Amino acid sequence: MPSSDRTISDQALDQALTQLYRQWQGTPYRWGGTTRQGIDCSAYTQHVYQSALATPLPRTTHGQAKTGYAIDYQSARQGDLVFFHIRPGLRHVGIFLGGQRFMHASASKGVTVSRLDNPYWQARFWQFRRYF
Repeated sequence: MPSSDRTISDQALDQALTQLYRQWQGTPYRWGGTTRQGIDCSAYTQHVYQSALATPLPRTTHGQAKTGYAIDYQSARQGDLVFFHIRPGLRHVGIFLGGQRFMHASASKGVTVSRLDNPYWQARFWQFRRYF
């Protein structure tokens, strides 16, 4: 999908993602959480998509991984969701920011920015998906 098909400009998306990250930065991870007292990865991506793009996402990582459409690594762009297999039965999701960076609700660090080229995330990378 060419970037002209987006409903938001790249600059506006960058500003919205930056603002939402700053609002949530450091919020602790809580499985099943949906508030600033604690949030899980899929609730965070759901909230960001609804706030920045007015795009509803399913509540769970499993649901988010089955909607939108898969894209290859080289085609990923800011705002795409990035998915990981952490261990059997456990998946993780974040929002790609470009430049090997993604924001997510980390079980160990809360809402943070991490790098895809970190060996931990490289070994667990699963797929990118696009929704807009």
